[in-house]
Amino acid sequence: MMAEAILGIQPDSAMPKKAARFPRTARLLRHADFERVYKQGRRHFSASMTVFYLPRPEVNTETRAPSTLAQRSAFRGLRVGFTVSRALGGAVQRNRTKRRLREAVRMSRPAAGVSADVVINPKKSLLIADFAAILNEVSRAFGVIEQKLSEKTLECYSATNKIAGSRKPEAGSRS
Repeated sequence: MMAEAILGIQPDSAMPKKAARFPRTARLLRHADFERVYKQGRRHFSASMTVFYLPRPEVNTETRAPSTLAQRSAFRGLRVGFTVSRALGGAVQRNRTKRRLREAVRMSRPAAGVSADVVINPKKSLLIADFAAILNEVSRAFGVIEQKLSEKTLECYSATNKIAGSRKPEAGSRS
């Protein structure tokens, strides 16, 4: 205890907590959510990972009973999950990969712009990649996801306005 005070070493309990966290609401946790993203979502490929993403529909809490689905969907922004297969190596390598990916996501997660579920599936090349490269790939993937989903939202919005705004009489009908 005395040597710690002289050297200025603090015990783990006295260490300040990290301000930026990866909260439970920002994580994809349920197997059904992973399956839904894999089956219905789109893919983005990069050098050391494949990113699957699926926009989350807005849930109207008035019409739905307060359920776990409504609570999960209440979070605006990206919910991120990781799948690291045994092909990447033993448990030590897989856990290290997940820790590195989690930190990259935590550092580059965008503000609550679009609501989507994201699953990151790393490739074997991620094991030897620099952390800066991983951070760059994750932030680039999030940028692509936001761009694609915002374009899709704009397309849906403009298509809805065109349909609602063009009330032309059909051919052969008399007005």
